Amino acid sequence: MGASFVPITVFTVFWGIIGIVCPFFAPKGPNRGIIQVVLMLTAATCWLFWLCAYMAQMNPLIGPRLDNETLIWIAHSWGNPYKQ
Repeated sequence: MGASFVPITVFTVFWGIIGIVCPFFAPKGPNRGIIQVVLMLTAATCWLFWLCAYMAQMNPLIGPRLDNETLIWIAHSWGNPYKQ
């Protein structure tokens, strides 16, 4: 599984809108700056977490561990007889 262009673009645009566009719509008041920073940091950290989780699926460190009997059964059920 390789990186696909579509999900990376969609999620980057989504979190970009939240981090760049949404702070302009923060309500006026004494805490406006804090709300803007919270929106920007939330978008940046959520996007980074999603990117790490997405990239971790491309090359998993641990694969399934199956017994030989299970592998022989899978090969038989898929129509590939086990050859010794």
